[in-house]
Amino acid sequence: MSSAAHKALRPIAVFEAFKGVLVLVVGLGLLGFLGRDNGAFAEQIIRQLHLDPARHYAKLFIMTMAQESDSQLMAFATFAAFYATVRFVEAYGLWNERRWAEWLAALSGAVYVPIEIYELVNRASWVKLGALLVNVAVVVYMGWLLTENKRREAAEEKNRNLAG
Repeated sequence: MSSAAHKALRPIAVFEAFKGVLVLVVGLGLLGFLGRDNGAFAEQIIRQLHLDPARHYAKLFIMTMAQESDSQLMAFATFAAFYATVRFVEAYGLWNERRWAEWLAALSGAVYVPIEIYELVNRASWVKLGALLVNVAVVVYMGWLLTENKRREAAEEKNRNLAG
């Protein structure tokens, strides 16, 4: 298939790489909590960001971090590194128009759709709606691209058989 037909792969690859970087930064940030009073450290971070520690999400962050042990933080950081690696591999494959990456993008995106729908139904927000719409668009595009690739390969095989 021509590069024109793959015009959305590179922006999707950049988006996947961005998600990988974001999760990697969060995972590395979790390592900063190792060996500390996590609740106090979380509150210090919230205050340095000039956020109100009494606000819902700030308080939730502080309470959550206060309950986490070093082994849990290490497990989360390890998972973040694994997740980021998958995103980087997917981004590389999409950038280079690899079919396996198209499958990976379609399947990994489809996994999140039910979760995003559940979250949207339980607590709707524009951000959640936007995430769902972007994810559905990527899954639909990947499905279309994979179908088109299959049709193209079948047509090429038919032409080879007719010519040979």
